[in-house]
Amino acid sequence: MQRSTEAEEGNRVHWDELASAHESSYEYGRLLDGGHLIDEVQLREVGDVAGRSLLHLQCHIGTDTLSWARLGASVTGVDISPVSLEVAGRLAEKCGLKARFIRSSVYDLPGVLSDTFDIVYTSVGVLCWLSDLEAWASIARSFLKPGGTFYIMEGHPFLNVFDDESEGLRVKYDYFHRTDPVKWPGDCPDYAGDGYVVRSPSWEWQWTVSDVVNALLGAGLRIEFMHEHKYLPWKALPSMTECGYGRWRMPGELDLVPLMFSVRARAAGG
Repeated sequence: MQRSTEAEEGNRVHWDELASAHESSYEYGRLLDGGHLIDEVQLREVGDVAGRSLLHLQCHIGTDTLSWARLGASVTGVDISPVSLEVAGRLAEKCGLKARFIRSSVYDLPGVLSDTFDIVYTSVGVLCWLSDLEAWASIARSFLKPGGTFYIMEGHPFLNVFDDESEGLRVKYDYFHRTDPVKWPGDCPDYAGDGYVVRSPSWEWQWTVSDVVNALLGAGLRIEFMHEHKYLPWKALPSMTECGYGRWRMPGELDLVPLMFSVRARAAGG
């Protein structure tokens, strides 16, 4: 398995910092008011979760984890950042929702969790923190019950080729995976868009769509669909415009490229 101690520990520090900022900057009012934060695309694609067990990998401060709990799932959220899970626990208490949170990297999870689940879920901004996609897919598969569902919604990797400091769509970065991560310095604006400047650096890997699909197939999952979408839940490029419901798109004649993708796959049996 390809792992980097420096990158993993650095990213934990990075997400500890972000968790502290996101406790006040994330817009989770609907969750506190008795609603949820899952958009209609994921609701439709994941399906009814009432009475089902759900494992949320890389759950951060648990807003989506708790949203699935609100929709009737028995939820377990996993994250490498202890500060993120402290925030998640406080949020669960405020919402009156039951959830189990486990501190672990995805790669170490088989050593600390033995349960299996009806659904393994992960969403938006998760793949770039993973150094080994084949191991990730195999581990996700290992936590599924026979016939269980794996689901991911994620920013489209094609988006990552564009310069995020220029107007329009100017290609700047390589689309294809490299073994070594890119180290991004701190002192950059937080994606939550509240003006917070992130101090800690981060280490990120680029993965292509084919990398994701082949990893899932290699783990023995049967892909039921892959969909591509023209919106994002954050402003990733300067030219993007808000289109309602917390979504951002490329404007007018630039609305030409996929910005997110989703995949649902199923384990054998059941």
